[in-house]
Amino acid sequence: MTLLSFKGGVHPPEKKLTKNAEIKTAPLPQKVVVFMLQHAGAPAKPIVQVGQQVKTGQVIGEPQGTISAYVHSPITGTVTSVSKINSPVHGMAVEAITIERSSDDDWELLPAVDYERASREELLDVVKKAGIVGLGGAMFPTHVKLAPPKPVDTLIINGAECEPYLTIDHRVMLERSDEILLGIEITKKILGVKSVYIGIEYNKKDAIGLLEKKWAGKVQVVPLRTKYPQGAEKQLINAITGKEVPSGGLPSDIGIVVQNVSTMLAIKQAIVDRKPLIERGMTLSGERVKENGNWWVRIGTPISWIIENLGKGFVEGIEEVKVLMGGPMMGIPVSSLDTPLLKGNNGITVIQEQERISTNCIRCSYCVFACPMNLQPYLLDLLSRKKKYDEAVAIGLLDCIECGSCSYSCPANVEHVKSIKLAKKVYKALRGGKK
Repeated sequence: MTLLSFKGGVHPPEKKLTKNAEIKTAPLPQKVVVFMLQHAGAPAKPIVQVGQQVKTGQVIGEPQGTISAYVHSPITGTVTSVSKINSPVHGMAVEAITIERSSDDDWELLPAVDYERASREELLDVVKKAGIVGLGGAMFPTHVKLAPPKPVDTLIINGAECEPYLTIDHRVMLERSDEILLGIEITKKILGVKSVYIGIEYNKKDAIGLLEKKWAGKVQVVPLRTKYPQGAEKQLINAITGKEVPSGGLPSDIGIVVQNVSTMLAIKQAIVDRKPLIERGMTLSGERVKENGNWWVRIGTPISWIIENLGKGFVEGIEEVKVLMGGPMMGIPVSSLDTPLLKGNNGITVIQEQERISTNCIRCSYCVFACPMNLQPYLLDLLSRKKKYDEAVAIGLLDCIECGSCSYSCPANVEHVKSIKLAKKVYKALRGGKK
């Protein structure tokens, strides 16, 4: 069997501790905190007030601008607060709505639509009203992605899940394959494409075998070499098709749209079950939490509640615990366990904090060989720290996907990604994102 891949990348320990753990449904939390910015683009506008009663699935935030998304109540209850709360994902205070649960779910469902007879526009409208965003982590509004500015002929489904510890997409493929396929068929109709591929890393041989059997003749299953960051959009496209997304461009520039497997499931649930995106599958894993598992959890559930009720708390005797939204490679450290689960949060990883002592770059070029974007991370780091932003942009600063392969491979423990992220933010603030 030929395993496709891309140039560069690294091989961190997989640590898929929950790969055999079936997805369980978490109990309903007593309180949720729902950010109005759970997507790329402009934050949603709150349309509820303190003291108002809301139903599960009711719209509580309306999109503002072209790139934005609806936000819905994950539970039935009472709005107790509409205020700004610090978000580690956004690095700033973000408007959020706090809801106290008053009962079991009393649903407000999406408009009914016959997906077999509905037009492309009708299907796309339901996807928009469902508040669906990319569930692989990018959180780009799905209704925008499914209306590309250029004609496309290929749909690629991302089932790679290359990040260590995380296994939710793996389990979704095993447990919800029929529903995912229905979501794919709906998405094909919206995009008007005929060619569909799903890329799955070879460490998920059971998923590859199952989908090859069940999806034969409908979706081409592509086994991929197990390597990080195989699940990154541009690397996935390159591995499966051999094509490269141009610098500063989009997959649609080469006729391709990429969607995560869990996003396909969310589309099915919106169109067929009439349920907006108010919960998601996630992995709770790591050596410093007592119980690991895969769960369906309501969006807005505080991480403290998840760790205490689903993970049974931290392992005793460990002082320096690091809690990440996501996996250890690209996950965002959580400074407060009151931080709520977001739409794009596919996992919570609890590991022991390890001190990294950085020294000077030794010019070994390990970071260059590891970079999946064929950049020079050591030079980008240097130019970023010297605030030579225009020079850094000229050699590819904005093409960096912030995967962390450079930092992982560096024997001097240089944290290239930290300086590159800061440089990108400063450059965009100073130049308005224009060169």
